[in-house]
Amino acid sequence: METLHQISVIIPVLFLLKPSFIPLKPPKMGALSPARQLLRGSAAKIDAGDLGLLFQAQRRHMEHFFEHLDLSQAAGFAQVLLDAPGAIFFSGVGKSGIVAQKIAHTMASLGFSRTGFLHPVDALHGDLGAVFPGDLLVLFSKSGASEELLSLVPFARAKGARLLSVTSATGGSGNPLATRCDVNVHLPLQRELCPFGLAPVTSAAIQMVFGDTIVAALMAARGITREQYGSNHPAGKIGKSLIFTVKDVMKKKEELPLCQDGDMIMDQLAELTSKGCGCLLVVDDRLHLIGTFTDGDLRRTLKAHGAAIFNLTVGEMCNRNPRTINPDAMAVEAMQTMESPPSAVQFLPVVDDQNTVVGIITLHGLVSAGL
Repeated sequence: METLHQISVIIPVLFLLKPSFIPLKPPKMGALSPARQLLRGSAAKIDAGDLGLLFQAQRRHMEHFFEHLDLSQAAGFAQVLLDAPGAIFFSGVGKSGIVAQKIAHTMASLGFSRTGFLHPVDALHGDLGAVFPGDLLVLFSKSGASEELLSLVPFARAKGARLLSVTSATGGSGNPLATRCDVNVHLPLQRELCPFGLAPVTSAAIQMVFGDTIVAALMAARGITREQYGSNHPAGKIGKSLIFTVKDVMKKKEELPLCQDGDMIMDQLAELTSKGCGCLLVVDDRLHLIGTFTDGDLRRTLKAHGAAIFNLTVGEMCNRNPRTINPDAMAVEAMQTMESPPSAVQFLPVVDDQNTVVGIITLHGLVSAGL
């Protein structure tokens, strides 16, 4: 009885405390709690005028960098990279590390021997084994006070590496990394675009601009050619545009839609349609190009002459001044020639220096090749 009495007292109390203790009904299926609803979107809007002011401010910060950068200091830094006797490693943490990675990958893509990114923490756990005497270690840091980089410095120096730093902090005690490296470049930073002046928004931008510009200077100094650049980019549109020549992608021999100028138009319809080029290459007995006859020419001839087309030769109606291209030209040049004024064309006869037909290149073939 005493237990029942206790229960009878507790139940009313729980009922009164229901708003605080007892869970409310769960939301209906598909409904979101107020907190989850806030995650879906925000009532705040981006104002175009305010955004424009931010871009203007960022431009001012970038101009400050360009106007105050010590070019002699930057040139000395670039010269050390150019004269590097061994490997060049780039390192950094946070956003500076991401920039260092990007610069390292760009350098590697240009064929600079043994160029790579060395994470400072991983370096202290074994990756420092890749560093040999005479190698360069380039350290990117906004403040010059990153503990990870400062910890790496004495061990990299013990390995015989030469140390370079790229920082935005002023010299002295405020930039311990610069004082411990053989070469330092100061990147003038007016302030971060971040509303608190903290997030590396502007500093990362000027690091990237500086690094990429130095790479461009090294390309020019090394005299890197398009062919050398292309040999390191065999995949993708960039590589194909730098490597593929016309003879790599053209149709040749039995694939060519050939006819002679004395052939009757109606007798060459099968040749016109079966080779998938949309044209005929009109040649003489030695395969010298005389002209071209397209399916468009056929339609225009039929409209103009009607039944008289049965009595016309290909030579009478062909284009005797077609665009052509050499087999050793770059494939991307062929595409540019096809698209050039006064009107685009779908194919180009490929002829050698004696005007002998050696192939045909089509727009469809270029697109199929990834160009």
